[in-house]
Amino acid sequence: MELDDFKGRRPSFLGYFVCGLLGAVVGGFLLLSFGPATLFSRFDQIVPNNTTLPMQQLQQQIQQTEEFQQVKQIIASGGGGSATTAAERVAASVVGITTTTVQRDAYFRSKKVQGVGSGVIVDVRGYILTNNHVAGGNVSAITISLIDGRTVSGKTIWTDPTLDLAIVKIDSTDNLIAAPLGDSKNITVGQDAIAIGNPLGLRFQRSVTGGIVSALSRTIEIEDGVYMDNLIQTDASINPGNSGGPLVNGNGEVIGINTIKVTTAEGMGFAIPINVAKPIIQNVIEDGAYKTPIFGAIGFDRELASFIDAKIDCGIYVSKVLKNTPAEKAGLKAGDLILNCNGSDINTMVELKEVFYSLGAGKDLNLKVKGSDGNTRDVKLVLAAGK
Repeated sequence: MELDDFKGRRPSFLGYFVCGLLGAVVGGFLLLSFGPATLFSRFDQIVPNNTTLPMQQLQQQIQQTEEFQQVKQIIASGGGGSATTAAERVAASVVGITTTTVQRDAYFRSKKVQGVGSGVIVDVRGYILTNNHVAGGNVSAITISLIDGRTVSGKTIWTDPTLDLAIVKIDSTDNLIAAPLGDSKNITVGQDAIAIGNPLGLRFQRSVTGGIVSALSRTIEIEDGVYMDNLIQTDASINPGNSGGPLVNGNGEVIGINTIKVTTAEGMGFAIPINVAKPIIQNVIEDGAYKTPIFGAIGFDRELASFIDAKIDCGIYVSKVLKNTPAEKAGLKAGDLILNCNGSDINTMVELKEVFYSLGAGKDLNLKVKGSDGNTRDVKLVLAAGK
């Protein structure tokens, strides 16, 4: 057959089909692998660009360690209200957290995946506060990068997925500086907010970005039917790798832990109020562990009600009571409205959670409840112990 015999011959239908099918398979693989980010993004599973510090940066950090007493004096001074002083008070307490997890690929083969996040030292005995999605779950190894260039092993000793908080403990406690913790109840919209962390991996560790507190008591739906509520909203720039790092006020006090951002908008990041974590930190330090108190009811406040087209003016609406829990045993029912807890009016979920976590497992809750029939009654229950 001569070459000229092929001239003018059109490809067959089968050829078009095979080419189209191959293109669809390749295109689908690329889309799944490199497709756009989801609406909300947490900051785990970021592979570090370079975990070895440049010599100039390492020398600078060692010099900062030699000025240990000077940094302590800045902390003791209470800050001067400037962004510079605020950053100096906290930056030495911020750590990089590199994790290793074992995952299965599409062919059920094991592979190790590295993630990078941030954390903040909350006690000089080696306790570090971060996010559950940074240091929780099936993490098999944790490495902590300190301000002086040291890398030490860490261990997660407490974690709570519902709060997205975790506490990591390290044994190397030389020259550690604990960040001062503020009061998230005293936050006002428009005040200074400074985010410190490790965006895009350890190459840019302890980056400082500034902005304001944009709003309070924000509720975000992170998955279908899964919400994070009572978050602090800020326009301080937050990027992948900042997760678990501190949100700081103008006096250099930690007021929140960065957790999530909106990837489809500029300047919309969110942090967990620090007051939720304070009693947990104290109990872990004093007792070496913390049993998460179990209440046993799912409820929503006025902010969360807007997500489900409901309306309440005050209190916490009980949407579901879980079986074999303290709430069920105490007679709490779906449709009840919790108005008061242990003598204090309750209007947000964060207020209710702060009571739970301050008391701890085994303690009594005295609730003032308004039923669906309009009658008010007293409900007493004992918080159970979780993991």
